Order: sequence, then structure tokens, then C-alpha cells
Amino acid sequence: MATTRAHRPPPAHDIRHRQAPARDETSVRVWRFVQEPFRADTWRRVAYALSALPVGLVCVLLSLLGAPTGRWQRALAHRFLGLPGSAEPPGRMKGLAHAVLAAPLNLLVLAVTAYGWSIVPMNFGWPLRAGSDYADSWGGPTFAGAWAFHALVGGVGFLLIMPWLGRAMAAVQLRLAAALLS
Repeated sequence: MATTRAHRPPPAHDIRHRQAPARDETSVRVWRFVQEPFRADTWRRVAYALSALPVGLVCVLLSLLGAPTGRWQRALAHRFLGLPGSAEPPGRMKGLAHAVLAAPLNLLVLAVTAYGWSIVPMNFGWPLRAGSDYADSWGGPTFAGAWAFHALVGGVGFLLIMPWLGRAMAAVQLRLAAALLS
């Protein structure tokens, strides 16, 4: 029985029929981990973390005067965290409740975010800090060792960890905003 051309396997040198190699899942995950500090979503979460407490405190005062602070807080969460909008605007009391109940969480998130992100440039510029004695410092007794240790552990380490910590804190803030402002 003769085989037709359609049933013959393609020649080994024909690259049109080769399968593309499967993506290595580990390298994709590592690349995503390394890319996270440079994504716009990361910096939107940082902006929300830094602005949620001051806006909330102003909203407490303004809601007592009758301002529509629930809409402002929901708009802030929508812009920076992606809170889905609803057809009905939140009332004044929902805005006041969110501003008051979210204040302790927003204070914690602000403190962790400000401190964690400030560690990154502080450790990259370790030699510029006043009183930096490299002989007794971690990575010492040489200057290069101390700087390398601080840059790698404190600089790169926090640069890679802070976006993921910020993502977790923003998820809690988003759940609270969704519960109180929707």
C-alpha cells in the first residue's frame, strides 16, 4: 500500500513542524518577581498607601460638615487599587465610617510602606550615611564588603520584597473599602 504525501512525517530539517519549546515555569515566576518593583501597579499601590491616611483624616472632618467624602474615598480606591464602581454613590455616613475604621489600617500601611521603601536607597547609598564605620559593619571589615552587603541585602532585597508586601497590604485595604464604600 502506497502512502500519500499527506501521511508522511515531515523531514527532520523542516522547522515549520517543530513544536515550540515549553516555557519554563520557574524562569517565568522569577522574571515576574524581579519585574514587580518596576510595574505601574506597584507604584499605584504605593501612592494609595501614602495617600489613604491623609485623605481619610481630611474626610473625617469634611464628612462632619456634610461633604460627599464616601465618593472621594471610593474614587481614590478605584483609581489606585481598582475598586469596582457601583451605580449608587456611598452616603455621607459610609464615607465617615470608612475614614474612621480604615484609619488604623492606613496608619500601619503608611508606616510599613514609607519605612520599607526608604530602606532601598538608604542601603544603596550606604557609604554616604553619616557615621558609617565599615570596620564594625555587616559585611566588613572592608569597605567594599560592607557596601556590597548593604546594597545586596538591604537595597536589592527590599526592592524585591516591598512590592509583594505592598500587594498584600493593598488587598486588605481593598477589601475594607469594598465592604464599607459599596
